[in-house]
Amino acid sequence: MSTIALSLDSDAQILEAYRSGATEQAATAFVRRNQRFVYSVAMRQLNHTEDARDASQEVFMRALKGLDGFKGDSTLQTWLYRITINVCNNMRRKKKIVSWFTIGEGPEERDVASQHDLSPAETSVQTDFERFFATVLAKLPEKQRETFALRYYDELSYEEISTLVGTSVGALKANYHWAIKKIAVHLRESEYYESWREATNEH
Repeated sequence: MSTIALSLDSDAQILEAYRSGATEQAATAFVRRNQRFVYSVAMRQLNHTEDARDASQEVFMRALKGLDGFKGDSTLQTWLYRITINVCNNMRRKKKIVSWFTIGEGPEERDVASQHDLSPAETSVQTDFERFFATVLAKLPEKQRETFALRYYDELSYEEISTLVGTSVGALKANYHWAIKKIAVHLRESEYYESWREATNEH
């Protein structure tokens, strides 16, 4: 089974295998091919490891249920991206509703709005710069942040991002340009700037 799953390395092959009855093999290949991308998008949306994992599971559950009816109007990656955004939006709405029921019940429930903060265990495994850079990205407007992330982290072309989010290539390039400029300002003002300059001069 694993050999067959590994040989399914394109959308067309996965869909053909799924529709021809090799559903388990196709599902395995489908998840393997897209799990990093889905988790990356979910993590940026939710900024919480466990929530991103839960969202990823929900995304693939929904996707596999609907895979047989996929019409091919977009790529599978575009389809997954839209499902991931919808799942993350739903998770945020549910958590907000839950928080309404706990506010005011006692001192221990007053911080419900910060439930997406990283736990001490999660924080400890991140470097100081990673935490700093995450705060910088969080300050960017949503479109600029997502364009930058899809280019920088997911290494997608402007054409691929345009297909995913439905924004023109020109607008995406502008978003990326402004994101880079804003990030550069924050980096120059940070404690890391001088150490980078010193390291660069040493070389």
